[in-house]
Amino acid sequence: MQIQQDDQAKEKVPLFRKWSYWYWLVIGFLGLLILLFYFFTKHFA
Repeated sequence: MQIQQDDQAKEKVPLFRKWSYWYWLVIGFLGLLILLFYFFTKHFA
């Protein structure tokens, strides 16, 4: 039990403080890609 707690304490989130920030970044990036592809489709249709 102590080993698992030590491993979790050592594991740090890269770049951001929380993993939820990474999730929001990925969701925002995917939304941006969807919008860009939508506008490209409308422009070149």
